[in-house]
Amino acid sequence: MPASPTDLFRYLDGLNISHTTVEHPALFTVEDGRDLKAKIPGGHTKNLFMKDKDGVIVLISAWADSQLKLNQLHKLIGTRRLSFASAELMLDVLAIVPGSVTAFALMNDTDHRVRFIVDAALMAFEQVNFHPLTNTATTTISRDDLRVFVDATGHDLAEIDFTALV
Repeated sequence: MPASPTDLFRYLDGLNISHTTVEHPALFTVEDGRDLKAKIPGGHTKNLFMKDKDGVIVLISAWADSQLKLNQLHKLIGTRRLSFASAELMLDVLAIVPGSVTAFALMNDTDHRVRFIVDAALMAFEQVNFHPLTNTATTTISRDDLRVFVDATGHDLAEIDFTALV
């Protein structure tokens, strides 16, 4: 059964990860939440769920203001050309729906099918912000605790400098 936001908060508590959450209306794009998120400190994210032609599944958490050249991204991360994965695959692998893509969904990927990539520009912030498995809230943790969380899920965190694509 997929984790709920309450399950996520218990998981974070169990890892001694400090977290704060702000509830808000549903946000579907970076632009939707720009005004609201200006009041929440830290690096805000855009999260992309993608796959390549060989079936490699990639979750990318980038700083909201980073420019990603999606047609070049595969060269930087060592995959074949990437495209957005289907909502069905997202639900199957991460147990979330489009609009709620988040690094926190790695806790639902118990088969470790997802390769996790994080933007170096995001990791420059002391605090980072993600949806807590739903797009009606934003949860803040430290960047160091993001590493603890990802490690606890059994995934690797690959930090990539996306400015190398510009």
